[in-house]
Amino acid sequence: MKKILLALALMSMAGIASAQTQTATDGWAAGIGLSYPRFASVNIDQLNSDLGGYLSIQRNFSEHMGLRLKAGFSHMEGQYTDASSALINESTNLITGDLDVLFYPVPCDNVSPYIFGGVGGNFKMISNAQTQIPDADKLGAQLNIGAGIDFKLATDLNLVTEFGYHITEGSTLDGTIVPSEVNAQDSYLAFTVGVNFLFDKGEPSTQCEPCGAVSQAMKDRVIYNSKVVDRYILSLADDKLALVGVNFAFDSSELTPESYPVLDKAVKLMNDKPKMKVEIAGYTDYEGPTDYNLDLARERATKVRDYMISKGIEATRLTVIAFGKGRSSYDNKTAEGREMNRKIMFRIIK
Repeated sequence: MKKILLALALMSMAGIASAQTQTATDGWAAGIGLSYPRFASVNIDQLNSDLGGYLSIQRNFSEHMGLRLKAGFSHMEGQYTDASSALINESTNLITGDLDVLFYPVPCDNVSPYIFGGVGGNFKMISNAQTQIPDADKLGAQLNIGAGIDFKLATDLNLVTEFGYHITEGSTLDGTIVPSEVNAQDSYLAFTVGVNFLFDKGEPSTQCEPCGAVSQAMKDRVIYNSKVVDRYILSLADDKLALVGVNFAFDSSELTPESYPVLDKAVKLMNDKPKMKVEIAGYTDYEGPTDYNLDLARERATKVRDYMISKGIEATRLTVIAFGKGRSSYDNKTAEGREMNRKIMFRIIK
């Protein structure tokens, strides 16, 4: 069970690489997950063969506040020594229903921590109890406090990891009542990993606009060869640079508007290294005849060279070569792939 929870936690960390999602002003979420519960303050020795799960429904009233109704099941085991010095294994199956208030201090981030607190009720099913537990004591209340992290994996999907501390009413959770105890209250811990499915969301949050710095940073990042990279210059090797973001319209050598900031960064790079010479390679998508594409690729590379010369780079430091549709690395069957295949590469001449 612990290995499963650990694997899910690692998956949650991997999910952080997903795109920035927009926080809503309010909304609803349904949750499901696994838990690892464990006796805390009890009169028997804890064992490790514990497991559990939960279902939840959550109402977010604002970016910071939410109310959650959570139904859970926990199986916890312990061990005690009876009068004959024999070790006895005790187990408690616990059914719970909790109502918690959640507070998100930084709701705009993709990784959003939160704290919670609330009350609930529980029903205990105990086997091999050390002392006689009256039926009336098998039903009780509990207090809940804890903290968690909400990972925004997609627009309507969050992964949640949470640690909770639960104080139960009375001393019957572990099946052992010690007469000398006064106002004793057993407790248990629970580590949970689950997913929240968001539905019926409100309007996009205007409060989260200050998080636009993160959003702008993401705008300067693109997917290149299945990796998230700097939009402007990507070093592929010691002697090659890909100008990610330098694109051309279909069947044209005219640069798209977003290409100029990329080229300006390339100009700065060459100004910082005044002895560096560069071979500018032009590419096209797979549409059209091979010879035509080769000429078009050369025109595109020439257009880039001319722009850099206009920015002060000496012409002797720049040469042009064309590969046309050769060596294209993206799927030419999609519009996005064809756009990325209409690219420019730099090869540093040593």
